[in-house]
Amino acid sequence: MLTADEWQRYDRQILIKEIGEEGQEKLKRAKVLVAGAGGLGSPICLYLAAAGIGMIRIVDHDTIDLSNLNRQILHGTADIGLPKVDSAKDKLALLNAAVKIEAISVAITEDNINRLIKGCDLMVDALDNLPTRYILNKAAIEKGLPFFHGAVRGLEGRAMTIIPGQTPCLRCMYHGDAPKEKFPVIGVTPAVIGSIQATEVIKYLVGMGDLLTGRLLIYDGMSMEFREFKVSKNPQCEHCGEKGKRS
Repeated sequence: MLTADEWQRYDRQILIKEIGEEGQEKLKRAKVLVAGAGGLGSPICLYLAAAGIGMIRIVDHDTIDLSNLNRQILHGTADIGLPKVDSAKDKLALLNAAVKIEAISVAITEDNINRLIKGCDLMVDALDNLPTRYILNKAAIEKGLPFFHGAVRGLEGRAMTIIPGQTPCLRCMYHGDAPKEKFPVIGVTPAVIGSIQATEVIKYLVGMGDLLTGRLLIYDGMSMEFREFKVSKNPQCEHCGEKGKRS
């Protein structure tokens, strides 16, 4: 049941016929894992909290550095040196105190991923490295949890939604590992991609619209163009294909 305050707070989105009271209650019951509290994690968490997601579990092991602040809008100058998850929890509580925020300051590994995702309905990729994304992707396949991928570089970003057992996964699309590097990015790029990921999460939870399943959406901020590429399921995928079943 929605409270009187919730009816007022979410009035404009309840007016969307595909959401309504029933959809808003689905959002209120949802439990979401956001992996990363940086450039992508900031808009993702802000918009999911604003929409009334019941519980957001944020996992990130980093502390805030001055060089983060051109894009990581959950944090400010006064937060430098603090764990990102603690800063994120404080800001989101100010935005919407009714949303439960779980802040976990650890690195995601193969050993702890099952504990981190326990009780969650889905996972959102707000990371900046491919090896950890693979850990999330594999866990999503094994546990049957929807996985919302996003990535940015410079003025380019990409997003794709993965539904285990139905769609191609991240490993179907990417092969091998990317070298660790300091890559360029301006804050408006994760703002665009993070907002798309949050939109996909809301649509999935409510059960409305068409998701970015089997489709990789590419955003080019330099030319201000969106392009879309079809992603096919790899029968021999190491995570969701025959190789994954044998491993």
